[in-house]
Amino acid sequence: MMADHMRAMVLHGPGRALVPERVPIPSRQAPDQLLLKVEACGICRTDLHILDGELDTPSLPLIPGHQIVGTVVEAGPECGTLKAGDRVGVPWLGRTDGSCRHCRRGRENLCEAAEFTGYTLDGGFAEYALAHAPFCFPLPTDAKAADIAPLLCAGLIGFRAWRLAGGADNQRLGIYGFGAAAHILTQLAVWHGQSVYAFTRPGDVSAQAFARQLGAVWAGGSDQRPPEILDAALIFAPVGELMVSALEQVDRGGTVVSGGIHMSDIPAFPYRTLWGERSLKSVANLTRADGRDFLALAPKIPIRTEVTTYPLEQAGQALDDLRHGRFSGAAVVQP
Repeated sequence: MMADHMRAMVLHGPGRALVPERVPIPSRQAPDQLLLKVEACGICRTDLHILDGELDTPSLPLIPGHQIVGTVVEAGPECGTLKAGDRVGVPWLGRTDGSCRHCRRGRENLCEAAEFTGYTLDGGFAEYALAHAPFCFPLPTDAKAADIAPLLCAGLIGFRAWRLAGGADNQRLGIYGFGAAAHILTQLAVWHGQSVYAFTRPGDVSAQAFARQLGAVWAGGSDQRPPEILDAALIFAPVGELMVSALEQVDRGGTVVSGGIHMSDIPAFPYRTLWGERSLKSVANLTRADGRDFLALAPKIPIRTEVTTYPLEQAGQALDDLRHGRFSGAAVVQP
């Protein structure tokens, strides 16, 4: 018989530490909901933005975490073919209204009534979690949960940013901020025959070595110029100045895409930096089509994630390690 309470890491307000608590196991409230036993939940910089109050409308008290790998314990009557025992992945996009002008145009990532896992919906820093079945992705059962978890945000948002920048049409791709998303996207780009130029924090020789190990043709600090002009650049560090720095490194017609949900202000820059049909873009959330396409492609490459794991009660430490760049690749919490 399943217990009626679970361990969870709870946020009670911005700027406050996560608190380990025993809380009731959530009950399904909608016919399309699944109750999941959490196997792993990835750590994301968005979690830091929520903790720091930079994303300022969370549902409090909140259980964060939005890269959930879980096993179905209970399935509602409108969960399609999903059933108890199936493994699914839960991304940031938790639910949309399906009827607004954006959803009707196939751009559900822009839905103004969307709800988000680990932000407006409780997430995966817990032993159990609820999720809406139409927004979950079936996952293979033979892979390690910790290895899959980073694909559900770092991978998906990175993939959308990469496609928005032109995908495989770009030969020379710059990637700024070499964390979870970058180490996944480098493998994707190299598999497509692209040359990756990795930009890290100045002086971070460990991250630069990691980038070269994954196939980057060049790696240096974000204060350096690459040896070649870039066709496109992806920004994963939440630093507005990097948008301008990258824009200065891309060729005419080049695109700079920010994959972050929050970023410091972009400083003023001369029009000549943008001129020549260069463009600046941002990625907002993801669509389920992004998820299906990327998760089908990932095992073909195959993408290998570099993962540091933490027990549930050390989720706060994991976030602090992320903030200070103390690990390479991605971090995952495992209950």
